[in-house]
Amino acid sequence: MLDHVSTVGPSWATRNLQTLTVFAPLLVLTGILGFVLPPALSLMSGETPYNVFHLLAGAVGLLLVLRRSIAGAIVFNLVFGSIDLWQALAGLTGMFPAQLFGLRPADHAVHVLIGLFLVGVGYLGKKSLAPL
Repeated sequence: MLDHVSTVGPSWATRNLQTLTVFAPLLVLTGILGFVLPPALSLMSGETPYNVFHLLAGAVGLLLVLRRSIAGAIVFNLVFGSIDLWQALAGLTGMFPAQLFGLRPADHAVHVLIGLFLVGVGYLGKKSLAPL
């Protein structure tokens, strides 16, 4: 019946939506845990503005996932990844929003890793949608 099965996986555009499908709920969970975990038990910031930021960003991400918006997922990943990289730099240099968010060393490491990943996935997704 199926003589040939394609070994080609999903496009980078589709991978952006898949990435956001996993990442958006993690943002919401991060925001909730920031309010619940005692600061002494957390390696990362638990400041209210930081938690609200995660909740709002996660909600936007979930909305894009529910709408199945590939273009929206690409933009989200590029923008949020860039914001994460900015937060890492800001945390290391003391620039805004480091003090407001109460950024800690673990935050910086996570921001670099997630930021590079999201910008990379977003870039490849944007590139895959560009006209030839």
